Amino acid sequence: MADLKDDERLDYLLAENLRIIQSPTVFSFSLDAVLLSRFVYVPIQKGNLIDLCSGNGVIPLFLSKRTKGRITGVEIQERLYDMAVRSIAYNGLESRLEMIHGDLKDMPSRLGYGKFDVVTCNPPYFKTPPASEINENEHFAIARHEILCTLEDTIRVSAALAKAGGKVAFVHRPERLNDMIELMRKYRLEPKRLKFVYPKEGKEANTMLVEAIKDGQPGLKILPPLIVYDGNNEYTPEVREILYGRN
Repeated sequence: MADLKDDERLDYLLAENLRIIQSPTVFSFSLDAVLLSRFVYVPIQKGNLIDLCSGNGVIPLFLSKRTKGRITGVEIQERLYDMAVRSIAYNGLESRLEMIHGDLKDMPSRLGYGKFDVVTCNPPYFKTPPASEINENEHFAIARHEILCTLEDTIRVSAALAKAGGKVAFVHRPERLNDMIELMRKYRLEPKRLKFVYPKEGKEANTMLVEAIKDGQPGLKILPPLIVYDGNNEYTPEVREILYGRN
């Protein structure tokens, strides 16, 4: 049994046959993280991958089922870093997965420039509001708002870490698409694949997945949309398969 602390629980990632430590008052991953881990192209047999803003390590854990390469996660919040380390150990993945407790902005100088085949990031979605509007829970506030890193920080660092020809993938809100494309091109990342996620058919998209190539050639593909819920407020077959596997 995993060594749980405070209000932590051990959740089962059914499709991946993994377990992960979560906490309702600190951090629980969302569908966005699952979608990003399935969206990005990854090398199957080998390679170096890094996930920024890792939280409790959910994306590195998901990626471990898609690649035999080495995966590094970076998380600035010590409590979340600790949860990720214990989840990795519980699943026996210490030989391939490593967590770093630190500021993502320090990673290029710490780990080296152009060292990674794949970079993923599920960054804070919202610009920092007035102090009176920030969530009193520090863990939630840092995860949701650009308090410790901005969108530009995450894109600049991702570009610095990626090899020429390497993949960089983000999940974010559609209203930041223009900002994301502008910043990616500023840092030599060429957007190549874009997928919109819709809560229901007929609704506006509320999530987007973007993959770019370091020093890539222009040419953006808009992929088929993903609908999360059907008319009965149940997961669509595609989302059910993502979350629970084919069976």
